[in-house]
Amino acid sequence: MNNGVLRYVSIFFPVFLIYSCASSYKTYAEEQDNVPIIRSEKTVSNRTSITAHRVESPIRLDGLSNEEAWEGSEPFPVVMQVPHFGAEPSERTEILIAYDDEYLYVAGRCFDSEPDAIHATTFKRDDNDESSDSFGISIDTFNDNENALAFITTPTGSRTDMTIFNDALGGINSTWNTFWDVAVKRTGEGWFVEMRIPFSSLRFQEKTGRVIMSFTAFRWIARKDERIVFPAIPEKWGSSSHMKPSKAQEFLFDGIHSHKPLYITPYALAGVGRSYDLNDTGTAYRHNEKTEHEAGIDVKYGLTSNLTLDVSVNTDFAQVEADDQQINLTRYSLFYPEKRLFFLERSSNFNYNFYGSSSLFYTRSIGIYNGRSVPIYGGARVVGRVGRWDVGLLNMQTGKIEDLPSENFAVLRLRRQVINPYSYFGGIITSRTGTDGTYNTAYGMDGIFRVFGDDYLKLNWAQTFDNDADNNPLSLEPSKVRAHWERYRYTGWAYGLNYSRSGAEYNPGMGFEQHPNATTIVHFLRYGFEPGKQSGFLLHIPYEDFFLYIRNSDNTLEYFKMRAGWVVTMKSGYNYSLNAVSNVEDLREPLSFSENAWVPKGSYTFYSINCDFSTPGGRLLRLDTSINAGNFYDGWRLSPEISASRNLSSHLELSGTYQLNRVEFPERNQQFTAHIGRLRVLAMLNVRYTLTAFIQYNSAADKVITNLRLRYNPREGNDLYLVYDEGLNTDRYREEPVLPVTGSRTVMLKYSYMFNL
Repeated sequence: MNNGVLRYVSIFFPVFLIYSCASSYKTYAEEQDNVPIIRSEKTVSNRTSITAHRVESPIRLDGLSNEEAWEGSEPFPVVMQVPHFGAEPSERTEILIAYDDEYLYVAGRCFDSEPDAIHATTFKRDDNDESSDSFGISIDTFNDNENALAFITTPTGSRTDMTIFNDALGGINSTWNTFWDVAVKRTGEGWFVEMRIPFSSLRFQEKTGRVIMSFTAFRWIARKDERIVFPAIPEKWGSSSHMKPSKAQEFLFDGIHSHKPLYITPYALAGVGRSYDLNDTGTAYRHNEKTEHEAGIDVKYGLTSNLTLDVSVNTDFAQVEADDQQINLTRYSLFYPEKRLFFLERSSNFNYNFYGSSSLFYTRSIGIYNGRSVPIYGGARVVGRVGRWDVGLLNMQTGKIEDLPSENFAVLRLRRQVINPYSYFGGIITSRTGTDGTYNTAYGMDGIFRVFGDDYLKLNWAQTFDNDADNNPLSLEPSKVRAHWERYRYTGWAYGLNYSRSGAEYNPGMGFEQHPNATTIVHFLRYGFEPGKQSGFLLHIPYEDFFLYIRNSDNTLEYFKMRAGWVVTMKSGYNYSLNAVSNVEDLREPLSFSENAWVPKGSYTFYSINCDFSTPGGRLLRLDTSINAGNFYDGWRLSPEISASRNLSSHLELSGTYQLNRVEFPERNQQFTAHIGRLRVLAMLNVRYTLTAFIQYNSAADKVITNLRLRYNPREGNDLYLVYDEGLNTDRYREEPVLPVTGSRTVMLKYSYMFNL
């Protein structure tokens, strides 16, 4: 396809996208505007709803669900999801739902014939580890078939809450927190749960006091690697199928109203840090001591029953865990996931992804520069729903650091359902403006359309404008276009084809672009099949895929990778995979790994094999291993990795990772060896006190990085953190003058208290 054709595709793509949706959207909107929210106890999706049980007497939160109020609530039918879908659960399980004017109540009666064998391995907040038994529920509060909130507990009474988006197809965010209570009781018959979730912690749409929300509920029996679900949802969409909003059971609530709570959370921080700088003559390092005192405030307010405002002043993320160390053996930038709560909460409202890591909005562009924290003066965010529109609005102001000026970051994201309950159309605008006059603006439109069954079509188009670019809106160069067709399934045939093109001037200043100025074609085909009830195998997935990247400048090949492999999942919980890889790569510039190892420019074809193995997630000792071995450009590569986790008790968990990357180029007598080591120690006195030690070694950087965090969390929103960070130089003599033993060291104490008004 030549550049002229591509230019017309880029220019007229948004027009086509709007036109293709307009007529269907108009009909759908006119119909929906005249449809009441309840239609003979069926919603517009035509799924029969269940009338939820309203309680008239008090419920004492003790886990046992034996009060008179529960007597009118009937347990829901449950089935085994894995390892034998549709079978009777091996242990008796009862799930009940009830409500009053203020609260939603959920009861789980997890009977067990071997109560002493129940796995209770964690007290930690937001630790949804499969080594522990668990019980949970997911709630599609807007009944939109795509987003949900999940609440999960374990036999120790630990709490995990998370947001689910993209219909649970890779869209899970466990950093979201809200107010709710849970009580757990263990007896000789098993363990029993009562959850109490305030309606003020949820967002939903009501019409004359009647509300439809959809639910899934689930129990995990760790020692058996068995999951029990309601309703009967197969695992054919992956490991999160039990929380899939589009397959949830609808419930009707009568006489409830959404609240508009106000949460005010001030914080205070004090700390001391030490760093080292070269002296004026450049002959030695001198240390600098810095004492820090900070204070700030976060405010959360329900503007409407469906819309929430968050305001942050002097935003701080000092308590966030350190990033995982990585070794880069490619020419492309590494992608680091977001870990800061402010940006993770309700992050699905801002998603605008192309394929893989490429996105028009990447939150780590705010407050992080060259791996260092940038001060954030504050900002505001509005998320929720207005009418039929999903809304995300964010504005943040950062301070000056090094050669980076103070900047303002703004994002507006809008989406709404069109055609059917599984299809969406939307747009986004981002703006990054510096006080020195620099600017970067981007806008885009996208659509996700369920064509039939599990087949979806995704379309994206975006343009960027930068102070250093020509900024011609009729040009292909500042644009990126993407078309993606995929069948979302893990059983039966699944396939996908993705085409995208980013122009030479396409520069998402608030995004992440892994393959600039390139045309990308990605394809995969797989077939998942279950051998049967008598087999020890749960699922086989043979597959093939390829990734093709073409330079736009001269339409030549930049990179091509093709894989063929087989994934096997056992009913016992073991997982195996094997694939063979063929790579073709053209380097226009040398690729350097160290001062003594590099790859000259040129064209290369090389082959490798990848193997992966993991033990059942329900074991107290869990192992994950992988190995990549074979040719590597004009040499060879060996990259094994092993990770292990061990729950020594409910109060102590150890986990570690070792990764080796060994590269040799015999013809040039060059080699590169890099070691990554990670050790995590999690100590838990109870659900309130946790101590996490995260220690990493990176031989390529010659550093040991230590991150210690002590957390006291007596209630939601009330946190005390003591954090210690240190970076040690393991090879002080790699530079002149000799490096200090400690590159940096900080100790910080932070306290925050949330007022619920």
